[in-house]
Amino acid sequence: MDEYLPHQVPSHGMTTTGREPTKAPTSVPRLNSKELMQHSREVEIDHEGRIYRLRVTQLNKLILTA
Repeated sequence: MDEYLPHQVPSHGMTTTGREPTKAPTSVPRLNSKELMQHSREVEIDHEGRIYRLRVTQLNKLILTA
């Protein structure tokens, strides 16, 4: 049997006490991908002078490349 640390959530989604885990409030901004992509399959992002490309794949996943 696997040992769990007190704050680990086992793979079956329940805590070791048998209760559903609670979600901690987040302060990370969330962007809508449709708004971010501006109805395009690819956008360029300038980060401190380096250009990155964010694109939507055929499987509707996002890929970020430098």
